[in-house]
Amino acid sequence: MVFADLFFLYCFLPLCLICYFIAKKLKTKNLVLIIFSLVFYAWGEPLYVLLLLFSAAMNWFMGLRIGQNRDTKKGKIMLGVTIAVNIGFLVIFKYLGFLVENFNGLFHAGIPVPQISLPIGISFFTFQAVSYIIDCYWDTVTPQKSFRKFLLYLSLFPQLIAGPIVRYSVVEKEIDKRSVSPLTICLIFSG
Repeated sequence: MVFADLFFLYCFLPLCLICYFIAKKLKTKNLVLIIFSLVFYAWGEPLYVLLLLFSAAMNWFMGLRIGQNRDTKKGKIMLGVTIAVNIGFLVIFKYLGFLVENFNGLFHAGIPVPQISLPIGISFFTFQAVSYIIDCYWDTVTPQKSFRKFLLYLSLFPQLIAGPIVRYSVVEKEIDKRSVSPLTICLIFSG
């Protein structure tokens, strides 16, 4: 789904906003945003929502572990492995075909070029996850204990495909305490 799509503009977004403003508690509002974000993400390729969920679970868990071990050799190893796995996903899904084509061209090899469809927003959620993991290691953020809150940070659909890459420290407090009114939404969308 893209932001300029009529279904998004006239159905998905209004339904999301209605559900958001009907919800009374912030916890419920956050759940509404998570559900709509996952539906938005799954719209193009439903299977890739599992990749997003796996990435969120892995980075959330490793953020907690890295936070507990930040000044140790074990913490450095966990940091390196987590960054490598994140970048590995990005390489597999975004650059593997390119790499195989170049390898075949350079070495006259006949390796079949994989035809992997690109998961929507993989660069954004991967780099957000990497920045979060690094911030946990550097002790610039407290690792998020709630998987649901971390998933909201990583999957929020308005920035998932268009950016910008947002550091966790910028939105950390707004996940738990924010004030949004219909007027605020109108001002945001009017430019």
